[in-house]
Amino acid sequence: MTQTFAPGDDLIFQLESGFGLLRIIAMDPRVDSTDQRDAATVWHLLAYEELFPDVESAERALAEPAALHVRNPHMALTDRAFERTPAARLGNRPVTDVERVAYLQWTEGGGEVSDRSALLMLGIR
Repeated sequence: MTQTFAPGDDLIFQLESGFGLLRIIAMDPRVDSTDQRDAATVWHLLAYEELFPDVESAERALAEPAALHVRNPHMALTDRAFERTPAARLGNRPVTDVERVAYLQWTEGGGEVSDRSALLMLGIR
């Protein structure tokens, strides 16, 4: 992976119908590598509902993040799945307590980690 990402990063991805937004909520190291889906890092993403006609519109929407609608509050992906999610970093802002809720529920419940890209998990591709 050529880019370095961190919790709080807003990511953009492109579809034929426009651009969408993802957000990195957390990154967890994996210690158990006995399962093929366990990887060095688990990426915890939030996905927004809106699609934008261009990158500039997406950036303007991120200036007012409370106006965005959450499509999926939490997806846990392996390194491989995250690498197969074609996204670029737009910026970084602090992760809010509200954004952490679904992630914390996942950690308490011993949730699963997917080896499918975020776009596949969202039913987009």
